[in-house]
Amino acid sequence: MDSHSVTFDRRLRALEHARPLDCFAGNRIGLEKESLRVSPAGQIAATPHPSLLGSPLTHPHITTDFSEALIELVTPALGEQQAVLDFLADIHTLVYRHLGDELLWGTSMPCVIPGESKIPLARYGSSNAATMKTVYRRGLGNRYGRTMQVIAGVHFNFSFGDDFWRLYQDQEGDTGPLGSFRSESYIDMIRNLQRIGWLVPYLFGASPAVCGSFLQGRETNLIPFDAQTFYDPYATSLRMGDIGYQNQKEQGTGMKASYDSLDAFIRSLTWAIETPCPQYEQIGVKVGGRYEQLSAAVLQIENEYYSTVRPKQIIDWLEKPTLALRRRGVRYVELRSLDVNAYEPIGVGAEQLLVLETLMLYCLLADSPRIGATERRAIDDNQVVTAHRGRQPGLTLNRDGQAIELRQWAGEILEAMGPVAELLDGAADGPRGLSLLAQREKVRDPDATPSARMLADMRANGEGFFDFARRVSAAHRDTLAVRTLSPEREALFRDLAAESICRQSEIEAADDLDFDTFLQRYFDQGRAIQTASELTDSAQHHSR
Repeated sequence: MDSHSVTFDRRLRALEHARPLDCFAGNRIGLEKESLRVSPAGQIAATPHPSLLGSPLTHPHITTDFSEALIELVTPALGEQQAVLDFLADIHTLVYRHLGDELLWGTSMPCVIPGESKIPLARYGSSNAATMKTVYRRGLGNRYGRTMQVIAGVHFNFSFGDDFWRLYQDQEGDTGPLGSFRSESYIDMIRNLQRIGWLVPYLFGASPAVCGSFLQGRETNLIPFDAQTFYDPYATSLRMGDIGYQNQKEQGTGMKASYDSLDAFIRSLTWAIETPCPQYEQIGVKVGGRYEQLSAAVLQIENEYYSTVRPKQIIDWLEKPTLALRRRGVRYVELRSLDVNAYEPIGVGAEQLLVLETLMLYCLLADSPRIGATERRAIDDNQVVTAHRGRQPGLTLNRDGQAIELRQWAGEILEAMGPVAELLDGAADGPRGLSLLAQREKVRDPDATPSARMLADMRANGEGFFDFARRVSAAHRDTLAVRTLSPEREALFRDLAAESICRQSEIEAADDLDFDTFLQRYFDQGRAIQTASELTDSAQHHSR
């Protein structure tokens, strides 16, 4: 990906000439933040999700991920970075009212894990939809191990508004439907986010060390920090490295989603959901009357496919994500490579959001050819190398088949992002531009990165990872628990909790199918659309 391509310069100049500040007013940011609930002793909580928070099946802002103890806090999509952060902080404050003496673990890598069997699956009630969610999680545990599933992260969701898309489509000379142009442009942007995705763990990675219990006796190349902690000396984000969940994902399955186009992406995921995998057939689907996984396919459902960035559409109740994309196109992009920031009480800060918004527009404007097999391997290798050795002096990555120092490439990208930040800010010294200056300092001085700061703090305080994480988690609780909520926010959360519980009850009361039939109908939805599309494609192919 060339930081100074002719395409990038042309698009940037066109937007600068239009001075489209108003069109960026439609930009929206949302956050999803995962946190493990842990006991005062620092072990994964065995308690149920607090009932006073509402139903995790139906609450729009407070749910659970893999484990009953892995809470997930979701903001709405908002136009101002600070509004998003304030909403996320308010959810944390609300949650802490109902945690008793438990903590929200303040890092991505988990607390003490006494064993896989001690990690409880999330529970959502007695409905078919609830059963499906729990079975899916049981399948993940059977396929990849439960320990991998309790790694926490922050997802950054981003979209441009329609005013921007209309201007950009006009400047690109595209005369087709706006929705199609938007979807394919987002796919172009995603390819570039993958190409330079290693930059995110370098700048914001905050998982250079793990508790020894996380490894569960597995062989790794990590070295001891102390008796209970393992680390890589130059690691940025072990969560994004080869001990994390995403790289376990494709062993033996041969699955790689295609980002050539939205249709190619949908087709590749559909293939994975419908194609049996011998490795997973050995597990069995319904064993002794209990579902061990939703299916024995390469993927149980779309969400199982791990990627650092995904095209997303808001789904209707029980609608398949690929079907939502096929029907309504790409609504927003989800960047999944952010570690929980141990130095922010809510796990993410304003500087990160400003930089990532700038990165999104930069990746949209840059030329984005399709990714071939050779480049795909380079992208994956760059990701893992940066995760494990990103701060190593002289470290090189693979750019277009040539070795280039990470620090040189990172510097070139951040320099090219400068005019993009100025365009978004409407000024040369705006908040996004100032945030980029802080990132340039991290490139000049790797010790300024969060990952390096964590290791330095651990050394200075004579702490292993566990003690460091428990200390910062307690400090974050003290900060968040004393906050007050506005009367409007209090009323909102009170109403949402009550509504979510009523909605769960309605769903349970409306069930009129056995689970086998329910599951088959879920997987069958959209099949007629898909078959018609395949027939059309076949006819077009034979008519050429």
